[in-house]
This record gives sequence, structure tokens and C-alpha cells, in this order.
Amino acid sequence: MITSTRGTAITRPTVTAPLRAFLAAAAVCAAAAACGTNVEPDRVATPPTSAPASDAARPVTAVMPDVVGGNALRAQEQMDGSQVRFEDASGKDREVVDPQAWRICDSRPGANQQITSYPVVLLVVPDTESCPGGASG
Repeated sequence: MITSTRGTAITRPTVTAPLRAFLAAAAVCAAAAACGTNVEPDRVATPPTSAPASDAARPVTAVMPDVVGGNALRAQEQMDGSQVRFEDASGKDREVVDPQAWRICDSRPGANQQITSYPVVLLVVPDTESCPGGASG
């Protein structure tokens, strides 16, 4: 634990196992896309001979971690902030200026669902409020 100059404890965010796996998969996918190379370099790339149209150009997917009830800033940091969008879960359409003061009520896609497009949407409320409809958090 680190102590600030004011004597208060500063703790580091904890990366959970599902988020760690998500981040590792995202890093591999990003590295492969940035280099424009195949993830399996030992194989020779050959064009498909008769692949059905539905198999062509499928997006890379990852699994959405269960972040409901967690701090919005920590989730944003753990999931690459550029890939996350916050929405006010109360319906009041408030802007999330300081994600540290908000917590997550739900996510789109839901926990353990495939992420097929970005940004991921985190439905949040200020820490001082309850999630609408008795949602977790």
C-alpha cells in the first residue's frame, strides 16, 4: 500500500481474472491487426476455396467481463478507455465527467456475452444513487 503526502492510503485498482483474460485477448488482437499479420506465422495464408458468404469477414470477438456493481473508472481503465461509453442508467441523460464517482448498473453487451462491436456501453449512476429497477450495484 502506498501512502499519500497527507497520510491517506492509496490503493491500486484490482484487475480481476476475467478482465485480465479480456485484456490479454484484446492485446493479441490489436497487435495482429496493427502489424497486418496472421496470428499464426508458421502457416501459409491461402485464400478460402469455397467458404460460405456467412463465414466471410466475421468480426473478432471477446467476452464481456462482469463489471456490474463496480467502479466506472476502474472498468474503463481495465477495458481500454477508448472502447467504453458511459450512459446515465437513471434516464436523466447526465454526462459522466468523473467516472470515479459513478458505479455500473448494467452493460451492453451483458456479462459473459460476446463483444462484437465497440464501444462497449456501461450504464452507470452516481455512487450516491441506487440503480434503477433494483438492478445490481
